Amino acid sequence: MIMSHMNGYVQEASGQARSHRERAVDCPMDESSLVKSPQSSAHLERIQHYQEELRKRREEDSRGKHEFDPNASLRLKKLSQNPKVGIDNPTFEGKEKATKDTCSQDPAADLAEVLQALKWAKHCLTDAQSQQDVELIMQLLAKEDFRNAYTIYSAVSQQMTKVSPTSPLTAQAGDLCQEVQKILQSSQQKEGLELKALLTNPHLQALMQAHDSVAGQEMAEVDVAQYLGETVKLVRLEKARDTPLGATVRNDMDSVVVSRVVKGGAAERSGLLSEGDEILEINGVSIRGKHVNEVHDLLQQMHGTLTFLLIPSSQIKPAPHRQTVMHVRAYFDYDPSDDPFVPCRELGLSFQKGDILHVISQDDPNWWQAYRDGDEDNQPLAGLVPGKMFQQQRETLKKTITDRSREHQGKLWYAKKSKKQRKKSTSTLSKNSDYDDILTYEEMSLYHQPANRKRPISLIGPTNSGHDELRRRLLALEPEKFAVAVPHTTRNSRIHERNGREYHFVSRSAFEADLATGKFIESGEYEKNLYGTSTDSVRHVINSGRICLLCLHTRSLRVLRSSNLKPYVIFIAPPSQERLRTLLATEGKTPKPEELKEVIEKAREMEHNYGHFFDATIVNMDPDQAFSELRRLIDKLDTEPQWVPTSWLC
Repeated sequence: MIMSHMNGYVQEASGQARSHRERAVDCPMDESSLVKSPQSSAHLERIQHYQEELRKRREEDSRGKHEFDPNASLRLKKLSQNPKVGIDNPTFEGKEKATKDTCSQDPAADLAEVLQALKWAKHCLTDAQSQQDVELIMQLLAKEDFRNAYTIYSAVSQQMTKVSPTSPLTAQAGDLCQEVQKILQSSQQKEGLELKALLTNPHLQALMQAHDSVAGQEMAEVDVAQYLGETVKLVRLEKARDTPLGATVRNDMDSVVVSRVVKGGAAERSGLLSEGDEILEINGVSIRGKHVNEVHDLLQQMHGTLTFLLIPSSQIKPAPHRQTVMHVRAYFDYDPSDDPFVPCRELGLSFQKGDILHVISQDDPNWWQAYRDGDEDNQPLAGLVPGKMFQQQRETLKKTITDRSREHQGKLWYAKKSKKQRKKSTSTLSKNSDYDDILTYEEMSLYHQPANRKRPISLIGPTNSGHDELRRRLLALEPEKFAVAVPHTTRNSRIHERNGREYHFVSRSAFEADLATGKFIESGEYEKNLYGTSTDSVRHVINSGRICLLCLHTRSLRVLRSSNLKPYVIFIAPPSQERLRTLLATEGKTPKPEELKEVIEKAREMEHNYGHFFDATIVNMDPDQAFSELRRLIDKLDTEPQWVPTSWLC
């Protein structure tokens, strides 16, 4: 795939430097967006001259590979003329000879010799246990199954001593098997039917697949040589029709340079192409002077063995290291077609807020390579997504430009501010520009809740969205499974109330002390009395083996998530304004149009400001359907692992 893009912000914004456009091999592209460049002078004669020299050198090397002359080396010649020094150790003579002749001996004779040695050992042994052990071994050697197994072992050993090919002959053994099967379709001969049955055996097909995978790597060769003062290398890669090459190229003057190696492609698996390599030839076709669009068209037609003639990159290649996959949840929507800075639009990976991304490469800190969760099988190549720091930087830039625009619109008012007020405004802008306040990604890990420690369920929603009614239905239907956390209060208890059942009754000083130490998830004051839900109350329900149900204000979610309670947050969203009016009417409520509109607007505000905290969303179109969906989500926590922030598991 070869895709095009503008390299860098200034180039993209201004449309400069066509030579820096990048395309990815094997990706389709709209022809109307291609920009053709004029042909430059080709270096075909120089490259062909080099190839001819390389061919002659290989022929000479192959002729002289097995013709070894010890006299060609002065040191070897001198050693061969030296008289023999030292004394031979007769102890090892027999063993060395036996080792050399092992594979040529008769298996039956070998076993007879071993039996004779065992008889002699049994005769020499004095204790009955040792004699019994030797007798068991002799009985094993006398069995027909053992003799047959040893015969097979000897035959295999003889074959293993033969010289095998130093490299695979082909990387298409699977294709050859399919061709032979087609030929044998009309065959009725016994041998043909037997061969057909062997070739269709799943184990043999798996073996051929494994062979082709290994052979593809073995056949990827690199020859390095010097020519006219430049180091060039010849690289051979196997490119299947269903496996993209996975590299992007760009124009640099009249050169075509590898710009990016993408995870999942043949180039990345071979490890032979590097960023910055200049491509001189592909399968004998000169590449210098060609536009990236022409290279794209050329490579789309090529399959099988690809031979690249390259000038290696002068950049220092970092030491290879094992890539670790990082799983993140995206906290913003991304569409590469709307991003002018994406280096290769065809490789850009679109995602929505809340999606899980598997980041497999951060070699380019600005543009990570990732897969979207659930799409790995349908996405042969990794896609490009903005890196965390890069996204934070440009979101900060957007915010700064927006703020300055607002300042410009009200500059007359701003000019009337005092110096102290302007300083305060500037410091506030700087504080708000902190990267940590900009939501991009959060690292995630899979977590399966223990059977005896259920995650608390937090139902979030605006007033009249139905979240409180759903909580009451769960408590009434399964009181042995669900419970609420007993709140704390500073008011006096009433006659029918008991401490620890309806409320935890505490003094105001004790309440304020716990509030100062962060023990409350949320708290408030009503009629001069303090009320609050503590983490200890929630933990008490969890320790009892039940599921704690919470209905909290969105402001409390940050505190809840910072605890070690691992909550599961479900947002109960209201339906359309007309449907909401109908639902409330069944409850005997007659809200005003502005009240209904306020519920809808409040829900949008909550989702915009706190949506990154929501694990699931239920639109309460119908109370019964919403209740069934709520129970399904809760039951799923027992059967499926869920993505949670990695910081929760540290």
